[in-house]
Amino acid sequence: MKTGGQLIVDALVANGVKRVACVPGESYLAVLDALHDTDIDVLVCRQEGGAAMMADCWGRLTGEPGICMVTRGPGATNASAGLHIARQDSIPMILFIGQVQRDAREREAFQEVEYRRAFTEVAKWVAEIDDARRIPEFVTRAFAVATSGRPGPVVLALPEDMLRDAVEAVEAKPYMPVEAHPGPSQMAELAALLEKAERPLVILGGTRWSQESVADVAAFAERWSLPVSCSFRRQMLFDHLHPNYAGDSGIGINPALGKEIREADLVLLLGGRYSEMPSSTYSLLQSPYPQQTLVHVYPDPSELGRVYRPDLAICAAPDDFVAALDGLAPKAVPGWAARTAAMHEAYLKWSTPPMTGPGDVQMGPIMAWIEENTPEDTIFTNGAGNYATWVHRFHRFRRFATQAAPTSGSMGYGLPAAVAAKQLFPGREVVCFAGDGCFMMHGQEFATAVRYGLPIITVVVNNGIYGTIRMHQEREYPGRVSATDLTNPDFAALAIAYGGHGETVEKTEDFAPAFLRARASGKPAIIEVKLDPEAITPLRTLSDIRGGK
Repeated sequence: MKTGGQLIVDALVANGVKRVACVPGESYLAVLDALHDTDIDVLVCRQEGGAAMMADCWGRLTGEPGICMVTRGPGATNASAGLHIARQDSIPMILFIGQVQRDAREREAFQEVEYRRAFTEVAKWVAEIDDARRIPEFVTRAFAVATSGRPGPVVLALPEDMLRDAVEAVEAKPYMPVEAHPGPSQMAELAALLEKAERPLVILGGTRWSQESVADVAAFAERWSLPVSCSFRRQMLFDHLHPNYAGDSGIGINPALGKEIREADLVLLLGGRYSEMPSSTYSLLQSPYPQQTLVHVYPDPSELGRVYRPDLAICAAPDDFVAALDGLAPKAVPGWAARTAAMHEAYLKWSTPPMTGPGDVQMGPIMAWIEENTPEDTIFTNGAGNYATWVHRFHRFRRFATQAAPTSGSMGYGLPAAVAAKQLFPGREVVCFAGDGCFMMHGQEFATAVRYGLPIITVVVNNGIYGTIRMHQEREYPGRVSATDLTNPDFAALAIAYGGHGETVEKTEDFAPAFLRARASGKPAIIEVKLDPEAITPLRTLSDIRGGK
């Protein structure tokens, strides 16, 4: 006989769970009690949104479902921000929510929410476990749903009294990953399309990648001399200094790369949905009928043809598809090698930061210094905002599992993601970029980093405004500033108050020694970079935008 709480934890152990992010609540005390007797690491967070984002980051960097536990009502709705990120970004994650007792349901009891109605839009599957004997079934199914096809978040609601029930139940068994291999005829057709192409291009995106498949797709690109682009915030899928790399397809795309995508006669879209942001509002590939011959490889058949009608649709995860590329080789030397080399040179020029700009702090030299002084396996995290352009455009990702950033454009993600990444990879450097507005969304998770001794380095780019919104505001309503100015704390002092290390950078030359001191401190650190709000983009100032330049 075991309680529902014990059965939940047994099922987690059976499925290989090593870590859980949570904010505790009385609605799932039985689960917390059962966790006491396991080796599962429990990260106690300061807000449920941050906890859910940590679980998302674990899923993002490992491919295994990140686990988050929160209490009912306000705890669950706080966590919905992380659910939305995981859904739009196709990240495997399981959110366990404590629920009101069964005999109080449908009365709007204390903190009651009917999650099957509330969360259907932001989760792959939402269920409530009424019978403790079915816990092994529900939990194992949750792992399977979260990882199969297009990965995503699953929500399981746990009535408080169900978790206290003592029952006999079957022993939980681990989930079985679902493989989907491309057929021989599909691979033959792909080879034929490549052979007759004149301006082919590969775009990598999505999830269900591994270090091995990333290496294998690079070898495939080499054999065929193919130019390779990475989709928005999926830059870690290809070495940026590889001679076949052409740049990222996302917000603020290199115009030269955008032209090449539009003029390509064959696009191999591998692993991603190529949604609004990476496709420049569906203009690089037109919906529903692209002008280019399109080969779309995706692990979920419901996505194939949903936005773009492909000429060849292959239902397979990147891992499975890339394994089938091993025997695919050109019959003759491809004729587009010079084009590929030119695209890489254009990328290198585009990703070289400018050394000047308005104000006393220049982000270009700072990014150049970071490139020279951080290891190749450094993990970079960020949320959303114009500050992120400096990372996305000018940091050259070299290795798999070095990027954690939301394609959904969610502010506040970078700090909790950095905490999760450092807990997952304690031997690697983790650098979080955040704007002042972005940091204040989930900056309280800096306390979590301090509690668990996770020495992340957070670069807070402080320009005193909601920068992206101000940029749009000045373009659409020049000079009519409304609701975009911010008043901020002393971020360096805040870090020290939390028990971490704090630095303030007011001149470009102050950054390098500040970063080195932060690294040497061995503590979670915040480096506040005071940036002139005029430096809103790498090449255009607020005044330029206001003036229509």
